[in-house]
Amino acid sequence: MTHPPSPLICALDTTDVGTALALTSDIRPHVGAVKLGLEFFTANGARGVQHVSALGVPIFLDLKFHDIPNTVAGAIRATAGINTFMMTVHTSGGHAMLQRAIEASDEVAQTTGTERPLIIGVTLLTSLDQDDVSMIGYRDALQDQVKRLADLAQCSGLDGVVCSPYEITMLREQCGDEFKLVVPGLRPKTAVADDQKRVMTPQEALKRGADYLVVGRPITQAEAPADAAKTIAQTLR
Repeated sequence: MTHPPSPLICALDTTDVGTALALTSDIRPHVGAVKLGLEFFTANGARGVQHVSALGVPIFLDLKFHDIPNTVAGAIRATAGINTFMMTVHTSGGHAMLQRAIEASDEVAQTTGTERPLIIGVTLLTSLDQDDVSMIGYRDALQDQVKRLADLAQCSGLDGVVCSPYEITMLREQCGDEFKLVVPGLRPKTAVADDQKRVMTPQEALKRGADYLVVGRPITQAEAPADAAKTIAQTLR
């Protein structure tokens, strides 16, 4: 799998293959990879992802696998023909599941003869707040739970975790420099409105220690997506 030359990843967030192809063709000079998630995969399957990857852009396959160890391992092995450089699993699946995910990632590399895809853990969904976490049944504070699950991911051999922009410093200090931090929910300064709170720019997230920066609507819903992607990319140099 080709690892991206740039930390900027565009979240396509569409179910339409034609839209995904058009956007990817438009922005690929300015991004390191594109992210395809559950909506796109459910609508189009592996064949749809292959159409996008045929454009030569690394694919971040964000399906958040969470099942028994054998099933997750089988799902990851099944991605061998899709050419993804990174994919996600839920860390709450437990140590055995996470280890099998890494083993399956190694098998994908052996099958394809390329670098193995990175396996990135989802600790807590970035849409959850403290009230949500308490309702689920976690007794600890949200940040403590994130730290515990990130530690589980690292001890199980995962390459990194997805985290909110405001967890970057905490996790970088805890997990060290080699552990990958993938950060969604970023907004360039031009997209930040007065009523938005806790918004961070891609540039600031990179300075704090993020490895990959996931930006969606500020690019895909811009009047000129290529120009929007180019502007963001220029702030990261």
